[in-house]
Amino acid sequence: MLALSTAMLWPARAQSSSEAAQTPFTGRSHTTLPRHVLQTLQQAQVPPSALSVLITPLPSSVASPSSDSKQHRQLSHHAQASVNPASVMKLFTTYAGLSLLGPDHIWRNRVYTDGLVRDGVLLGNLIVRGSGDPKLVVERLQELLAQVRAAGVREVRGDIVLDRSVFDVRERTEPFDDEPLRPYNVGPDGLLLNFKAVVYKFTPDTASGQVQVRFEPPLAGFSAPTQLPLSQTPCSDWRRQLQADFSKPLQVSFAGRYPASCGEREWPVAYPEPEAYAQRVMHALWLGAGGKLTGQVRYGASPASAKLLLEAPSLALSEIIKDINKFSNNVMAQQLYLTLSSELGAPGRFEASRLRLSQWWRRGFTGHEEPVLDNGSGLSRSERSTAQALTALLQAAHASPHARHFIDSLAIAGVDGTAARLKDRSPQSPVIGNAWLKTGSLRDVASVAGYVQGQSGQRYTLVAILHHPNAQQARAALDQLLEWAVRDTKPQRKPSPERTP
Repeated sequence: MLALSTAMLWPARAQSSSEAAQTPFTGRSHTTLPRHVLQTLQQAQVPPSALSVLITPLPSSVASPSSDSKQHRQLSHHAQASVNPASVMKLFTTYAGLSLLGPDHIWRNRVYTDGLVRDGVLLGNLIVRGSGDPKLVVERLQELLAQVRAAGVREVRGDIVLDRSVFDVRERTEPFDDEPLRPYNVGPDGLLLNFKAVVYKFTPDTASGQVQVRFEPPLAGFSAPTQLPLSQTPCSDWRRQLQADFSKPLQVSFAGRYPASCGEREWPVAYPEPEAYAQRVMHALWLGAGGKLTGQVRYGASPASAKLLLEAPSLALSEIIKDINKFSNNVMAQQLYLTLSSELGAPGRFEASRLRLSQWWRRGFTGHEEPVLDNGSGLSRSERSTAQALTALLQAAHASPHARHFIDSLAIAGVDGTAARLKDRSPQSPVIGNAWLKTGSLRDVASVAGYVQGQSGQRYTLVAILHHPNAQQARAALDQLLEWAVRDTKPQRKPSPERTP
């Protein structure tokens, strides 16, 4: 059972975003890092100047123990330094989304016909118009195609046209950190299907000495081995042991073996030919659903003559941001970021979304340094923020009408999302179940930001960013700062024993 439910995090008195963002920090503020944090940095050969920290009580408070045991935390260390916080930047995108679009916002995927429908046969093209939906995964796409058949179209004597014009973006030519097949490198798309990824599933069968290999979603013309030999080697580095070759988009091969000790595993891989992914998936799923197609699946625009056949709404934004923040989904964050401009009527562009978020920030966060956003996901070397600006955002979100949705989107320390690993690193940590966090990680960045519940009952915002080539080796310092915030009560003194006269 968690030490605190998210419902207990709401402020007693709601404040406007502007008011919350400008609330002054009161009380005694520490500028010297705790000793054990300094020691961890020293061991990792990271100078204290590479760490930005701001820990401060939230303006609203809850009941707490007697004043004798209070030791409310407040720490500011290089809080005004503008640094790259990695995926913590998603907090700007998700809270801006809640504020500008609302938690009930949905993306509306639409299917049109361009031709007559007679006895289940469409004499023309079927057009699938994307909405920028961040989570149009296989199951929902299968449901959409089932609705098409239920609406009376079972055969298309023409083409299936994929319209992704809601966004004006191009595929990234150079993958981030030279990792083209990592799913985090998938680019946004007006018709994003299943994150443009193929998931390989490995199920060992020790009796046969083979591992069964499956993949999803189905792709037209694509093939992969269905089984591989098992090995008795340790499970470490099992992906390398498979000796996979993904260089041929239509034929994957594995020249190695799969360690039996690994048990069942999954390996998500970004499709190496992303421009062809949606066409191949749509073709395979349409035929798999029993549909017929005489033409091809291609990209194109919706003609003015097309008639609406059906509408398939997305999940609500309040659900979408849970995947973005809890599991740090980069492409979903970019889809939301582009939606900030596309929902105004023009195709979504990164430049237009930057302008809209900038205007939103200046209206609600006067006096706070403006963050520098690139694609809204933190998967960038140019995005920047200060710990102070992130703190202003966290305080405004906590005081807003959307507080519950925002906090519910954060990973619970030691319980779920990217913050679940805390329990593996420190099974007895008092932070487990008492912090709601967004974590960040790049090659030279380790970061965390969110809310912490102190043992006194006081709630805090916490932002900590390590920016150094050895940042990952010093990540324990971030866990120690979380514990420092949680342990905000002094041990009760035992009464002195009475002296015998």
